[in-house]
Amino acid sequence: MKFAQSTRLFNLSYEMPASIAEHAARLEAQGHPVVRLDTGDPYPFGFEPPPELVHQVAESLPMSAGYVASKGLLSARAAVAGYCRARGVVGVDVENIFLGNGASELIVMAMTALLDQGDEVLIPAPDFPVWTAAVRLNGGRAVHYHCDEASDWYPDLADIAAKVSARTRAIVIINPNNPTGAVYPPEVVRGILDVAREHNLIVFSDEIYDKILYDAVTHTTTASLAPDLLCLTVNGLSKAYRCAGFRAGWLTVSGPTNHATGYLDGLTILAGLRRCANVPAQQAIRIALAASDSDQANQSIRDLTLPSGRLQEQRDRAWTALNAIPGVSCVKPRGALYAFPRIDPKVYPIRDDEQFVLDLLLQEKIHIVPGTGLNWPAADHVRIVTLPPADELEATIGRIGTFLAGYRQ
Repeated sequence: MKFAQSTRLFNLSYEMPASIAEHAARLEAQGHPVVRLDTGDPYPFGFEPPPELVHQVAESLPMSAGYVASKGLLSARAAVAGYCRARGVVGVDVENIFLGNGASELIVMAMTALLDQGDEVLIPAPDFPVWTAAVRLNGGRAVHYHCDEASDWYPDLADIAAKVSARTRAIVIINPNNPTGAVYPPEVVRGILDVAREHNLIVFSDEIYDKILYDAVTHTTTASLAPDLLCLTVNGLSKAYRCAGFRAGWLTVSGPTNHATGYLDGLTILAGLRRCANVPAQQAIRIALAASDSDQANQSIRDLTLPSGRLQEQRDRAWTALNAIPGVSCVKPRGALYAFPRIDPKVYPIRDDEQFVLDLLLQEKIHIVPGTGLNWPAADHVRIVTLPPADELEATIGRIGTFLAGYRQ
């Protein structure tokens, strides 16, 4: 008997096609150094987690060997509630906060509890593809709304409104955005929320990069502008606190819940099915979120993103180097850890961006992500992680430009 893959996994992807990831792994196994510009994990690039978080996890290991409440440690959930209140979110209840094994697990849980076959969710294009995968995995239909490159990658409000149907259940906002680096001003978020109000939609807000901001821009948490809407906010320690491997994330439910008791019961059931999230990592959440602006954990983040900081320098050098390549243009990222440049199809007639990414990997040993892997509809963009040291990043982008100059598909 042959055992086939479940049809529920058809058309699912996670940024990088499996074949490209396998080629990268094979090259590394053969001893070839591969420049990894594909994954936004700060740790391999020398961004170490705040020592007080590591110390807290290590110190609490003896007390972390058993199960805890399925929603998570109460002390950690209370810290999340305080973090939300400090950002203007009213009425946050610790009983409506769920801790998870990273944000990705919580995204899947949120969609599993919500969707029936054929239900629709509005998701930005380009996107962080776990959102699209979670919808499809649970029988839903991901409807991608357009983010406008000519308008600093802000969502196209008219396109959002036009794509609402009788089956639409929710809308996803990714702010700061992966992969574009856009940080939405309050008026843009309000415009999206107006559509949600008009059509009685749940709002999902992915804010994992809310502390990684450049050029003195500020981030406004979606839920602070939506006290009248059911809003689920996803965040965690992976990016700003450089603890991706800890797998420590949280999902905060805010706004009115009387009409969503069944949905919240579903989330509680799913939390119980996995018994509980990683307990040692939960111990770090309270320390991270209780840090005041003067504490080392938060000061280290600001130092990285100040004009003299490493992350901002890398962003600046990458953006300049990309725009210096003939036929390549890039909107300046205002947050997060990525650049999403456009490769002009009139200059470089690339018909298959996955093939382009594979060819670049095999020839130059540089690993990037095709835009179509992020649900961008055309083969004219790629995503580049801006985490390597600035000199290395600039040199690598120069190599991409040289490769492009001689590339034929």
